[in-house]
Amino acid sequence: VVDRRAVHEGRASGVVIESALDKGRGPVATVLVQQGQLKKGDYLVCGVQYGRVRALFDETGGQPAAAGPSIPVQVLGLSGLPDAGDDFVVVKDERLAKDVAQQRDAKRRESRLVQAAGNRMEDIMAQMGKGEGQQVLNLLVKADVQGSVEALKQSLTALSNDQIRINVISSGVGGITESDANIAATTKATVIGFNVRADASARRIIESNGVDLRYFSIIYDVIDQVKQVATGLLGNEVREEIIGIAQVRDVFRSSKFGAIA
Repeated sequence: VVDRRAVHEGRASGVVIESALDKGRGPVATVLVQQGQLKKGDYLVCGVQYGRVRALFDETGGQPAAAGPSIPVQVLGLSGLPDAGDDFVVVKDERLAKDVAQQRDAKRRESRLVQAAGNRMEDIMAQMGKGEGQQVLNLLVKADVQGSVEALKQSLTALSNDQIRINVISSGVGGITESDANIAATTKATVIGFNVRADASARRIIESNGVDLRYFSIIYDVIDQVKQVATGLLGNEVREEIIGIAQVRDVFRSSKFGAIA
């Protein structure tokens, strides 16, 4: 058995396992403490989010006074939903937590802009080489928890090939809102709701603009449906042709062959 040790004292740090938006409690992050002690009232930076720990909940729903190394707990009090896999660290005050979160957010935005610019250049070069160019299927993905969002994005973009590119233009946690519906209508994207539903205002926009909205609760069903939509974009046509008609007049039983029509 490998002798694993961790620091049990001091400010806590660890990693985000999952996050979700709870109607009654707001943003809820499930974190795993890797060192130190996480306590109620601590100020923490969680990815690009920050906040003060209003409450801790363990796996039984109880509220422990603190959580040490290897202990997973749910944290309430964050400013938003962190991504699964983000690190968290406890800092001395709220001002420092906010500054660190803003710096991380700015850095993440810069990297996304650089990546997007690179992708646009690659797409132009690819289309120049292909003549007609790749067809693009735009998707907008909303799910109930952050882990499902990440799993769906990775699974769907992996379906891209030389003929079609699956492009997840927007994703997030929570119900499908009016803003999501407007984005989908503008970009002609298919909206995928995984264990979430569209609100009334979003449904009106979706119906008036003819946006393709699909609800799912099983990830494999999402992948199958996107494959079917992608096949339709490629122009494949399935047609059934009747080449003959027969009528069964009688059935004979044979000990050697079974039923003979």
